[in-house]
Parts: sequence; structure tokens; C-alpha cells
Amino acid sequence: MTPSTRTLLQQQLRQATAAIKDGWRVMRHRGPSQIQFWFIALAIGIVAGFAALFFRKGINALQAALYGTEDVQFLHSFAEQLPWYWVLLIPIAGGLIVGIILHNFTEDGRVRSVADVIEGAAITDGRVEKKAGIASMFASLITLSSGGSTGREGPVVHMAGVVSTWVSDRIHADGITGRDLLGCAVAAAVSASFNAPIAGALFALEVVLRHFAVHAFAPIVIAAVAGTVINRLEFGDVTEFVLNTPGSLKFYVELPAFLLLGLLCGVIAVVLMRSIFLAEDLANHLQDKFTIPRWIRPAISGAMLGGLAIWFPHIIGVGYETTTLALSGDLLLHNAIIFAVLKTVAVAITFGGRMGGGVFSPSLMIGALSGLAFGLIATGLLPDVSGTHTLYAFAGMGAVAAAVLGAPISTTLIVFELTGDWQIGIAVMVSVSMSTALASRLVDRSFFLTQLERRNIHLAAGPQAYLLAMMRCSTVMRALDDPRCADIDACEQMIGEGLCVEANATLEAAMPYFDRADVPFVPVVVHKEGLPPKLVGALFHIDALKAYNRALAATAAEEHS
Repeated sequence: MTPSTRTLLQQQLRQATAAIKDGWRVMRHRGPSQIQFWFIALAIGIVAGFAALFFRKGINALQAALYGTEDVQFLHSFAEQLPWYWVLLIPIAGGLIVGIILHNFTEDGRVRSVADVIEGAAITDGRVEKKAGIASMFASLITLSSGGSTGREGPVVHMAGVVSTWVSDRIHADGITGRDLLGCAVAAAVSASFNAPIAGALFALEVVLRHFAVHAFAPIVIAAVAGTVINRLEFGDVTEFVLNTPGSLKFYVELPAFLLLGLLCGVIAVVLMRSIFLAEDLANHLQDKFTIPRWIRPAISGAMLGGLAIWFPHIIGVGYETTTLALSGDLLLHNAIIFAVLKTVAVAITFGGRMGGGVFSPSLMIGALSGLAFGLIATGLLPDVSGTHTLYAFAGMGAVAAAVLGAPISTTLIVFELTGDWQIGIAVMVSVSMSTALASRLVDRSFFLTQLERRNIHLAAGPQAYLLAMMRCSTVMRALDDPRCADIDACEQMIGEGLCVEANATLEAAMPYFDRADVPFVPVVVHKEGLPPKLVGALFHIDALKAYNRALAATAAEEHS
């Protein structure tokens, strides 16, 4: 062995020894806390999983009692046999109960859902509203049980957020820990609700946390597995949808058809989302114009849904029976088109009436119906180069849902896990990629982020857009007793010219002053009724930029840790 080789080996040995010592030190000092965090994640996963399970079973029990069905998977078949007045009255009564709950236990009469959980992850250190969240859970339970045309994933996700918020408050978790616990709870709830552990974990990362940091992956997976085990202990290892006709894909020749299907599904997803927003705006306008009490609003929507369900009971509830019929190819072309249109209308009515529920399950149903209709036309025009039309229903289901959620990865996987068919993934991936690429340019990334944008919460553009809104001028300004503060006479002169900001204003509101007036600082004041503004400090441009850069650096460090 040459001296140079011996020296190199000794150097490598020293580096390896130092790495082992450092690893041992980290394990001794930080290991127990990390292991403790994983146990907390497991406990949250179990609680969130049971919460999702009880929510699902509660819906089933109430639906069975109200509609007299022995199997809620065939709800609309039983509803067809009920007297028309019963089909009409059930949603009205449900809407009335929902209105009373939301009127008394929420400030704005609005159901909390996935968008609020995303907001909590980004802005409030992984916390969500607890009182309003619990009220929203009961409101959604009544809505889904009494004929509301939504899904159960929205309330389940927020319910999980309430669980993680309670834990975060008890252990005084910081922002990173609170967000990680929120991700664990969401992953467990989605996994337990749909028996989809892989998609549940990725949904929490892709949709709620909106990053794939390594430090969050292990606890989220632990929680997702816990939620899945709870589901399977009750329901067994079964899929939500069973495909009677396996699809086949004639590669290369048929792929352009799935590209077209993806574009069509992107348009359909945008129509669904914009229909919901239009219904909300119209309902708000009518409520203000006719001074309708907000607790009556859900009952009015219930009456509209009940009237529609008399003729088309397929719109009732989650719609798994119709979705299964579409995936099995047991619907005619005109039926698939009509049911897709009516389901879109019913979802818009439900959301416009501020009833509870989520948008994922309806998007699955509308996607499956749209894909089936496309497949029936495509296979009819080119039967020699086409596979089965049920394959198009399968791809359409994923494409519309992915575009609505803005989550192509987790939606692709959740569709696989809902059906148990992994052989036709290329068709789903092609359709999903095209639908999300198109829809994300016509709305603010997704349904949830567009909801937040409509509330002036700018999360769609990323942290650089919303971090300024999280910082108050009072926390960044230099107080009057600070020797580095601005000259008081100069501040008073600027106040007289109307150039000042409120102490509780955000940096988002303050930053435009620096560009407009081209000044190094802006006076910070406090207004009291009947009194002139009181000077309390000065906000310097350099201080605001430093605070913004620190926040950006902390966000980047979390997302890449």
C-alpha cells in the first residue's frame, strides 16, 4: 500500500468516525423528542381515523333512517320508490337544521372545509377554527344524510384539522410542528375515509402543506397507515368501486384520445368550479336584496335539491351508485350527459346554499360520467382502434377530480386505490396531466385556492405573495423610544399629508407606500374615535424588507428540510 493510499484511507476513516460520533450525539440529544413526535403523530392518526370512520358511519345510519335504504351504496334506487313529497321534504328539513347550526355556532354562517385547512397550514401555524369546525362537521353530516349533493372529504379534512389543532395548542407547538401535526391528521382522515393510504399521505403533502419536505414525510406516513388500518378493521381491504369490465389500452394509437379527454375534463372541471362560485355570488346577492335570514338559506337550497331529486334521485348524496354505473359502462350516452349536467347543477345549489360537504366526490362522479360519454362516442366512431369505453370513464374520473383539487399526484393515486386497478395508469396520467395543466390556468390553481383568493387570501402565488400579509406593522416598526426611529417632526408632517399606516395594518398594505412616495420610512399611527391619529413609531423600508427576507428564508428552510 502506497503512502498516498494509506493517507487517503486514514482521512476517510477519520471522517467516518466523526460522522458516527455526530450521529450518536444527535440521537442522544434529539432522538427521544423525535420519537416522541412520531408517537404523537400515531396518536393523532388513530383519533383522526376514528373520527373519519364515525363520520362515515353516521352518514350511512342517517341516510338509512331517512330514506329507508338497507344499503346506502344504492341510495338513489331506494329514493326512486319513496313518495315524492318525502323526497322533497327531507332536504328542506336537513337544510333548516344546517342553517340553525351554522347561524348559532359560526360568525359568518359558512361551513369550514379544505380551503380553511390550507389557510391554517399557511398562515396560522397549522391551526384551524375549533368551534366553527365542530359546527361544520355536524352541518355536513346533516347535509350529506338528507340529500345534499356534495362529498364527505371536505368535512373530514377539517375535522382532522380540529383534532391536530387541539393537540398543537396543548403542547404549545411552533409553526413547523403545528403544520406537521395538521398534515398527519389530514393524511389519516383521508386514508380512513377512502381506504387509500398512499393517496392520503400525498394529499396532505401536496394539497394541505403544499411541499414535500423530508422531515414531514415519516410522521405523515405513520398517521396515514394508522387511519387505513382503522378503516380496514371495519370495512376490510376492499375498494370503493369495483370494475366489472377491465379496461384495455391500445398503446400509441389511442393515446391522442386520452389527451383530448384530458382537455375536455379540464374544461368540465372549470365549469364545475365556476358554477359553484356563480351560485354563491347569486345567492349572496339575493340574500342581501331580499334580506333573507342566513339560517333560511340552506333550507331554500334544500327545497331546490328536493325538487330536482323527485325526477332525478341520482343527485342525492355522494353519488357512488351512479359513479359505479358509469365505471361499469351500464349507462347510455344521453343518461351519462344528463346526469353529469344535473350533478353539476346540484353541487352548485348545495354550495350556493352554504350547506356542508366537499367537492371531491362530486368531481369523481362528474368525471366518470363525462369520461363514459366521451368513451362511448370515441369507441363508436373508431371501434377498430379503441379499447373499452369504461377505460375512458376511469380516466375521466381522475382527470376532473385532479383539476378541481389541483392535485394531480395524489388524485391519480387515490383513483387507483379507489378502484384497485393499476394496469391502466398511463391513460389516467395522460388525462390528468392535460386537465390540470388547462384548468390551473383558468382558475387560481385549484378550487380551494380560488376560494381563498375570493376571500383576498393570496396563497395560489406562493409564500412570496402571502407572507407580507402575515406580519403587522406594529411588530416591525421602530417605536418612538428607539434611538434609530425617525424624526418626530418629519413624521408629523407626513401624517398631515396623509402618508401614514395603521399599527395593526399588514406589511402587504404598507409596502406600496414606499414605492408611491419614494420615502425611506412611513409613520405608524393608532386611530381612536373622535381623536386625531396618534404617532407610535415609524416603519422603515429596510426593516420591512429584512422581515420579509427572514420569513422567506424560514419558509424555504422548512420546505427543504
